[in-house]
Amino acid sequence: MEQVRPRHVMLVAGETSGDALGGELMAAMKNIADFPIVFSGVGGEAMEKQGLSSIFPMTDIAVMGPREIIPRLPLIFRRIWQTVRHATEVRPDIVVVIDSPEFTHMVAKRIARRTPEIPIVDYVLPSVWAWRQGRARAMRKYIRRVLALLPFEPAFLRSVGVDCVYVGHPAIHRVPEKGAGDRFRQAHGIDGTQPLLLVLPGSRVNEVKHLLPIFGEAVRKLAGEVPDLRVVLPTVPHVRQLVEQAIADWPVDVILVQDEMEKRAAFGAATAALAASGTVALELGLARVPMVIAYRAEALVGWFALSVLKIPSVVLVNLILDRPSVREYLQSRCTAEDLAEGLQVLLKETAERRRALADLDELRARMDVDGEQPSYRAAKAVLELL
Repeated sequence: MEQVRPRHVMLVAGETSGDALGGELMAAMKNIADFPIVFSGVGGEAMEKQGLSSIFPMTDIAVMGPREIIPRLPLIFRRIWQTVRHATEVRPDIVVVIDSPEFTHMVAKRIARRTPEIPIVDYVLPSVWAWRQGRARAMRKYIRRVLALLPFEPAFLRSVGVDCVYVGHPAIHRVPEKGAGDRFRQAHGIDGTQPLLLVLPGSRVNEVKHLLPIFGEAVRKLAGEVPDLRVVLPTVPHVRQLVEQAIADWPVDVILVQDEMEKRAAFGAATAALAASGTVALELGLARVPMVIAYRAEALVGWFALSVLKIPSVVLVNLILDRPSVREYLQSRCTAEDLAEGLQVLLKETAERRRALADLDELRARMDVDGEQPSYRAAKAVLELL
């Protein structure tokens, strides 16, 4: 009987979120493939559980911001060349780079120059459609295929000549399970028709400091307009004390949740949400929570960010639907009065609330929430190249 040749898949992840995607991808590939797979590359705990022996600790490159990166630049560049050397020595059948483009794309470019015959797949497109659209064209030289998390990304990349497959966003995995919202309401004594506002000021210290006072004033205004309003605020350990101090004088009792499963249940229970701009807007949309999105940074930082954006909205829901469905209040427009006004119509049975829910149903359909798991789609797109 002829022995089936194992295929060698090299994966490179640079941070925890990429490691999680890599671990799921590896598990799916092992389940689908009809041949043995050998894994190598760079990853963390999730990928190592699936059989990858990382060529160096992923923590060496999992750094954020100039203050962390600059002192470690010599080590980071050594790790780039070590990763490239590994690829040129072992000659894998395919390379998959996962997110962390500042590291993984530097690796990909160098591998492509030295071994152009090895196909390179990019899992998680950098937000080139938002900031640096010229970078997408440059990717043609070293990326064979992109695995996209967002449904509008394939058309954008194909317009510049890059092969792209929509596989789905990991937020699809975080949709609350059926009945979780009802159980959350029962556990906290919240009537089925009682308005429950989900407040999400972000997880970074600066975000919480900038946004929570404004969010608190908005809640104060809403409490006078929406009878029996309840509030739930998911938080994380490193900002919990800051949050507790900020909400001490709010005019409503606030349910603080820290456990991830309880947070998902709160999404299932919420009537509407007030959230800092970010991926959480997509999570809210997939959970069918009508929302208002807000953000305020330091004046210079905010001005620069808005001036270089190439897109009409910072809310992924709006970009996917290709229309301004979700209200967004950025910088000078992020005021308690405007936030309260935008939320009031979502907390009651209004035409605007019904429209928002219909839009979120369309979002779920476009994201194919009930379809195949993103990790399996990604695995098929990689195996197809093998």
